[in-house]
Amino acid sequence: MKRALITGITGQDGSYLAELLLEKGYEVHGIVRRSSSLNRGRIDHLRPWETGKRQRLYLHYGDLADSVSLVKMLYELKPDEIYNLAAQSHVRVSFDIPEYTADITAVGAVRILEAIRESGLAKKVRFYQASSSEMFGKVQEVPQTETTPLYPRSPYACAKVMAHYLTINYRESYNLFACSGILFNHESPRRGESFVTRKITLAAGRIKAGLQKKLYLGNIDSKRDWGYAKEYVEGMWRMLQQDKPDDYVLATNETHTVKEFLAATFGALDLDWKDHVEFDARYLRPAEVDLLIGDYRKAKRKLGWEPKTRMAGLAKLMVEHDYALAQREARVAQA
Repeated sequence: MKRALITGITGQDGSYLAELLLEKGYEVHGIVRRSSSLNRGRIDHLRPWETGKRQRLYLHYGDLADSVSLVKMLYELKPDEIYNLAAQSHVRVSFDIPEYTADITAVGAVRILEAIRESGLAKKVRFYQASSSEMFGKVQEVPQTETTPLYPRSPYACAKVMAHYLTINYRESYNLFACSGILFNHESPRRGESFVTRKITLAAGRIKAGLQKKLYLGNIDSKRDWGYAKEYVEGMWRMLQQDKPDDYVLATNETHTVKEFLAATFGALDLDWKDHVEFDARYLRPAEVDLLIGDYRKAKRKLGWEPKTRMAGLAKLMVEHDYALAQREARVAQA
């Protein structure tokens, strides 16, 4: 039985990845931070007492800010695969807390890479680093590929660039099987509620259910390449099953504005977004990323991976989920 360790297991990608690995017969371990309130709703359904299956999912307290805990964990677990998905991942928030973003998103990657070396696993373990399309920022070519020059436009993106190149450096310096997945925007009903797509689908559902009247957004002209997170974690896993480590773009090779996502979301509920959306300058970034569109041909050729769900289908999938949530909330409010 293969053993995998996931940082960020309670997040959107971490939960889908844990689900996938358990389906493939892995023993899965996840790092969680200690907090006064539990944030494990995305993985509750994977607990053995919920599924009636033998336990193969284990959670461990740790933090990418604590290198000692990482080294001890790797000494103990000796995983076959490590997926580093943890980060301060909100781009707009990274402008408010740049130091913390750099410490967790960039230096956190250093800590786990060094923990691999210190624990003597560099020749055995396979490592995945979650890179981001935000690294392309002010794009230098269209579409963006694995060789497109990087031009980050936020503290988050700068931190991801550092982690990305560190992964390459450790691969070349220590012969570590280390891959970076340069994932373009990938969404799902498990997306955090402060991210724009989920903010839109939640608001549309609540408006349709009569619980909310307005949605306030910043730049709705920015263009993004949106895919389905559940499909993208399959690409992560495939990267670590190859004979040689490499870096791969996962994307749909389609770009759509936030306006288009609004139209698809509200349209799925027979609503006109223009009747409900208003501009709020508080949501603008100090430096904007205007256009992202990824070329996934390398992933298709080498991994056999390609996206199945496109923007309109993704918006429909998400808003149907969030409308159901809103309907339940409305019923409770009326009871």
